[in-house]
Amino acid sequence: MKIIEPYKKNINSDTIIIGHSLGGAFLLKLLELLKQPIKTAIFVGTPIGVKPIENYENDDRFCDFIFDWSKIKNKAKQFIVYHSDNDPYVSLGNGERLAKELGVELTFIPNAGHFNAKAGFTEFDDLWQKLQLTLNN
Repeated sequence: MKIIEPYKKNINSDTIIIGHSLGGAFLLKLLELLKQPIKTAIFVGTPIGVKPIENYENDDRFCDFIFDWSKIKNKAKQFIVYHSDNDPYVSLGNGERLAKELGVELTFIPNAGHFNAKAGFTEFDDLWQKLQLTLNN
């Protein structure tokens, strides 16, 4: 959390944060600690502890996969959760459970892998469209 300290003063009700992979787990921990809600929290291929996870032991040490969902659910006006069916690192069950815990529908993108260039995923049109809608509201 020390890494976010210099930026905390800029986080407010208009803030949109996107967390990819472990960045999404970091975002969940950040939301637990924030005093006021942000506008939108977006999670892409985020591990939350549902096995299989490729590097579970290392990832568990990063964030422990214990989340206070009641706090988190009140820290963003909108949540968006993306996951794919062929992510080699984070199983689909993570996206399904994350969406369920946040009370939102999972945005499922087939064959997107881990949403990275290695998987051939170099453009994210759906995310861009959702961001445009969020910015206009």
